[in-house]
Amino acid sequence: MFVEAGHYALALALGVSVIQTIVPIWGTRTSDHDLMAVAVPAAIVTFLCIGFAYLALTYAYVASDFSVLNVIENSHSLKPLVYKMSGVWANHEGSMLLWVLILALFGAMVAVARKSVPERLRANTLAVQGAVTFAFLIFILTVSNPFIRVMPPVAEGQGLNPILQDPGLAIHPPLLYLGYVGFSISFAFAIAALIDGKIDAAWARIVRPWTLSAWIFLTLGIAMGSYWAYYELGWGGWWFWDPVENASLMPWLSGTALIHSTVVMERRDSLKVWTILLAILTFSLSLLGTFIVRSGILTSVHSFAVDPKRGVFILGILILFIGGSLALFAWRAPMLKKGGIFAPISREGGLVINNLFLAAACATVFIGTLYPLALEALTGDKISVGAPFFNMTFLPIIIPLLAFLPMGQTLAWKRGDIAAAAKRLMFVYAIAIVVTVIMLSLTSGGPVMAPIGVGFGLYLVLGSINEIFTRCWKSGQNIKVFFSKALGLPLSTWGTVLAHAGVGLSVMGVAATIWGTETIASVREGEMVNAGPYQAKLERVVPRKGPDYNEMAAIFTIMDGDKVVGTTETMKRIFVSRQSMPTTEAGILTKGLSQIYVSLGELQENGSIGIRVYYKPLVTLIWIGSLIMALGGFFSLADRRYRVGAPKRSRNALEIGATAGAQT
Repeated sequence: MFVEAGHYALALALGVSVIQTIVPIWGTRTSDHDLMAVAVPAAIVTFLCIGFAYLALTYAYVASDFSVLNVIENSHSLKPLVYKMSGVWANHEGSMLLWVLILALFGAMVAVARKSVPERLRANTLAVQGAVTFAFLIFILTVSNPFIRVMPPVAEGQGLNPILQDPGLAIHPPLLYLGYVGFSISFAFAIAALIDGKIDAAWARIVRPWTLSAWIFLTLGIAMGSYWAYYELGWGGWWFWDPVENASLMPWLSGTALIHSTVVMERRDSLKVWTILLAILTFSLSLLGTFIVRSGILTSVHSFAVDPKRGVFILGILILFIGGSLALFAWRAPMLKKGGIFAPISREGGLVINNLFLAAACATVFIGTLYPLALEALTGDKISVGAPFFNMTFLPIIIPLLAFLPMGQTLAWKRGDIAAAAKRLMFVYAIAIVVTVIMLSLTSGGPVMAPIGVGFGLYLVLGSINEIFTRCWKSGQNIKVFFSKALGLPLSTWGTVLAHAGVGLSVMGVAATIWGTETIASVREGEMVNAGPYQAKLERVVPRKGPDYNEMAAIFTIMDGDKVVGTTETMKRIFVSRQSMPTTEAGILTKGLSQIYVSLGELQENGSIGIRVYYKPLVTLIWIGSLIMALGGFFSLADRRYRVGAPKRSRNALEIGATAGAQT
């Protein structure tokens, strides 16, 4: 009965979303405040209905209700509780329900943020959000219904895909969806502004926190997904340029450009057309990612193999919202008034350059991801576009952008002096060059790009921190004064510094992987394999039994000469609920910022086992940098200036303005 109630709540949400779409728009067209006010309760009720439906599906998983087809196909009674709950979104139907739940959540959050969003803008925004919600609810109820019953119920479910039975899956998809879907609010604000033909610095101030929130979650989602693939798939890599990985990278790149563009717009009331376009394109790329994952047009460890009819439906949604929004943009954008001006050599100019490079990088990933799919659809020919293409096209664009980052951050607003900015960075240049030269000399005969890349990342970190010293340090002053000034800086300044420093740390981690080593061998108990400066000794191989799997675990002792530095174990698991499907659990030992990574292969006829042993120096900096980037976003979001709406004019000011207007 609870399942049927959830199904009914989803249908009720569909009806309410229609009201949320039509009535507020009608109210803004007729300037009827009562009709505009309907948007708030409608958005909240829509969210509550979808939330109830999601709870009903979760209950079916937890209770192992094998009369529900979705539960049969993706759960098992022996599965641990955490994987029963994460199994709700580890399939097409459940993930789409989570998708639309987060969509409604952001709408409800805008609805309750009454003080920060003007009434008319809020009504139009929630109407657009309601339209997107309606489209996806139609999709779920017609071709992706998670509440379909099977009678009579079966005795046992098929279980969850083994590679998804991991703690990372309980974190990765919700974070990714909060980022993907969070950009829908930026999109809705942009369309609302186009509908009214009004966009200004106050609009940018309102939109920026919502965009920043989505960017933070998408950053964390991509980082978590990268680390999950790194340790779960046993390949030893952290990024593979998989089309589904690219699908999340594209909105991240355009979303990063959107954040920087709103800064310029808020400061100078400029880049209005560009900012609106970025808001549309960012959410459009999120929709494109949804289509890639769920259309069945590609095979990936990240994608869902589903009925192509669903892909056609999502393609229709893409055409409707992307095509409709771009048509509205083409009609209304020329009517937007021009804003303030600034010198090309200024911090605003630096942010514009930032936008151009990010847009070009995003276009490169877009072409590399979609071209093979389009070619196969049109001609039937299959080609593979992987790391070589992206390394030759993406990196030449992103490296100059990163190189300019500290310089752009140092320039003054409105009109800057590039010579003075370079002078303030001389100490940073000197340290980075010296460190790079030292690393090159210490690693003579090794890969050249590794020390250069690490030195480049150090330059980014120091260049970001230099902003604090530039603003707070004066020759001869007391160190206490420096710390007092630094602590008194706006949180958004600290957020910028942390985010840019996080980029530098990730660059250092990526570059250092060139120093890594890989050893493939077959070993017996007691034998050792080299792992960079360490040795991995196989101690024993033991069989184990889990809740719904059997595993073979190989336990290794990691040695540094005669000294034991730690132990790790790698497993090969066989899940009986999935036709004896095997998975590999990598064994990882972290030493400082580096890792020793062991992946178990097959048991050989002679009693030895195949293994892959990697040494990955500084690899943890990749994810530490991502976390610091997100932390920088949280700092900026916590800045009170970006959590309040545009200041309202007082009643006296309005009366004076009205009187002046009457006199003229």
